[in-house]
Amino acid sequence: MRYERLRALLFRIDPEQVHHLTLRALGLASSSPVTRALLRRAFAFHDPSLAVEVFGIQFPNPLGLAAGYDKEGRALQGLACLGFGHVELGTVTPLPQPGNPRPRIFRLPEDRALINRMGFPNKGAEVLLRRLRKRRASDVVVGLNIGKGVNTPLEAAADDYLHLLRTFYDLVDYFVVNVSSPNTVGLRRLQARDFLDSLLCQISNTRRELSSVSQKRVPVLVKLAPDLTQRELQDAIGAITAREMDGIVASNTTVAREGLRSGNAVEGGGLSGLPLRQRSTAMVRQIAQLTQGKLPVIGVGGVFSADDVKEKMDAGAALVQVYTGLVYRGPGLARSILRDLAAQK
Repeated sequence: MRYERLRALLFRIDPEQVHHLTLRALGLASSSPVTRALLRRAFAFHDPSLAVEVFGIQFPNPLGLAAGYDKEGRALQGLACLGFGHVELGTVTPLPQPGNPRPRIFRLPEDRALINRMGFPNKGAEVLLRRLRKRRASDVVVGLNIGKGVNTPLEAAADDYLHLLRTFYDLVDYFVVNVSSPNTVGLRRLQARDFLDSLLCQISNTRRELSSVSQKRVPVLVKLAPDLTQRELQDAIGAITAREMDGIVASNTTVAREGLRSGNAVEGGGLSGLPLRQRSTAMVRQIAQLTQGKLPVIGVGGVFSADDVKEKMDAGAALVQVYTGLVYRGPGLARSILRDLAAQK
């Protein structure tokens, strides 16, 4: 109830401004061991029965924070204190870029949804690299979502992904190759079989080289759009499995707009939140069926409760991520979900 009152005030402010204020507050609140302990006491929930092992990594629980919330690692330790079993940073690009013109985030409260057309705004790989070297949280699994720069032609996209793979290989626990954001012109074309197979072949070869030097194999996943046709999804899975990627994130935001009530539904960009829940769950189920459950899936889209998490895991997800649910339900979301999941065991 207390967050609902605060949310009413926050929703009167521009959503991107609120987002930056939240990250700044979390960064400050986690700046010392004492404040981190207080945050964990207030928001974290730990139950050993919730631990899971996925693509060779031990996760303290199956609930994570999706990419896009903290693109630049500004509040990694603070987010870890909220109880998430993993935090996926990014999307990061090799060079700094401003993203699309503002306004570019829109709330749809009647639909419990958001629309964003951010376009990968971030300060580039060097800034994130410095932050990860200094502030690496030891008690949370850290993933990194990587993307191509807006000015990089599709034919040279692999250069961006390989640069990011090399730059962060020793600093993160897994990578996610983002080829599915609707907000970078042409990016989704990389999901086509020929483009994707070529890209993943080069990523696979580069990872092999890096693994031989570092003596560790960092998992690489691919994030797909929920708007793929059945044939397109089959082709993407074919490339992903042929190139020995470690999993799929299902799914990114959607360009679909069916059944929305909010006036902001006319805005362009990717839709997330409750209207995406069934679509993303159906995609998780399709992937599990097409791969016979052999390829781990991270389910993301419309997760607001433990029942939503269970729905995705019953469909075949090994891990589940939240984003928009955190905006609508506040910092106690992970604790609430994990407590309910533990009670159901």
